[in-house]
This record gives sequence, structure tokens and C-alpha cells, in this order.
Amino acid sequence: MRRTDGEEEPIRLIRRYVTPGQRYLKLGGSLLGMSGRDQAKFMRKLGKAAGEISPHGLGLLLDRGWRERKTAAWLIAVAGRSEFRERLGELLLASEGPYAGQAYCVALATFGTSVDADLLVAYLDRYLPRPDLDYDQTAALGALLLLDAKLGTDHEARFLAPNGLWQQWIGGPPSKDCDAPDSYRESMRQLCAFADESAKHYPARRR
Repeated sequence: MRRTDGEEEPIRLIRRYVTPGQRYLKLGGSLLGMSGRDQAKFMRKLGKAAGEISPHGLGLLLDRGWRERKTAAWLIAVAGRSEFRERLGELLLASEGPYAGQAYCVALATFGTSVDADLLVAYLDRYLPRPDLDYDQTAALGALLLLDAKLGTDHEARFLAPNGLWQQWIGGPPSKDCDAPDSYRESMRQLCAFADESAKHYPARRR
């Protein structure tokens, strides 16, 4: 059966933006383990892609699976397309699938406003009371800590208070480095810095 134009367009977008060099797999923590040369090459290609894809194309990717949503969120972060803020906040809060939540948090952190902080707070309010769910709580907290430092706000206080939601979620006081909120803030800072560096290859980036 021949595909219609409506069916072909998402496939073309995936082939152009999501799967080349397995881009969707490299977006995230893997970026931090790349050599300097590989990072620079990846940044150039990511920045170029962010400048080429249309808002319509980003919307189509966000309507698909985790690979497409993860890639779209990164392209949105690099391009500074804050018009997608509410959509990313909805996807983060819904947590319908795996692997893309960190990318939503990166995008919200790069937008860097109080509205973005509110979206992260809403997520933490819903999912920190669920220690049975290991979703994107660490990424959201790291992004919120980053925004608190930038905005001079203190949203983090009630989450990190003794016996607060963070301790309840991890099952007690932090006992390992991976339980320390500062480690998640630093990881998010590095990922946002990567997005900002990639944006230098997209001169039309909007803030």
C-alpha cells in the first residue's frame, strides 16, 4: 500500500533529524562522555539541524514516540523555541513513555524563566510522592536547582527540607553521591551548556 504525503512527512523528518548517526541515542548523558573533537562535530550538526527544522516538523516529532520526542526537545532547546514550553511541560507531566523526560527538562532549563520553573515544580509535586516510580525526578530537580540559582528563587526549599518530598522519594537522607541534589544540578548544567554551545551554530536562535 502506497503511503500518503501525511504518512511520508514524519518518516522523512525521522530520517533527517532523529536517526542519522543514532542521534537520538547520543542526546543526554552520552554527550558528556564524548571526546572534545567528537563533541564539537556533534554540536555543529545539532545546531545546524535546529536551524533547519520547522516548527511544524518539531510538532510532528513531538506527536510520535520517545526517540522523536527526545530529539525534538533537544532541537527546541538549541533553537530556543520557547513557544513549545507548554507542550513540553504537558509531556513531562504526563510521563507517557521513557527516555525523553530529561530532554524536556533540558529545554525548560535553557528557556530559563519562572514559568519554566513552575512547570518543573508541578512535575516534582506529582512524582516525588511516588517512590515507586523512578521517572525523571532527578532531572527535574537538577533543572529546578539550576533555575533557582539563575532566578534568585527558592522553589527547591520545600522539596529538600528535612523529611521533605526528596528524602521521602529516595527513602531517607542522602547516603550516596548519586542521591545528592547538587550532582543532578551539575549534570543539568553541563547538558544545558552543551545546548548553548550547539546554538552557536544556529545564528537565528531566539530567546
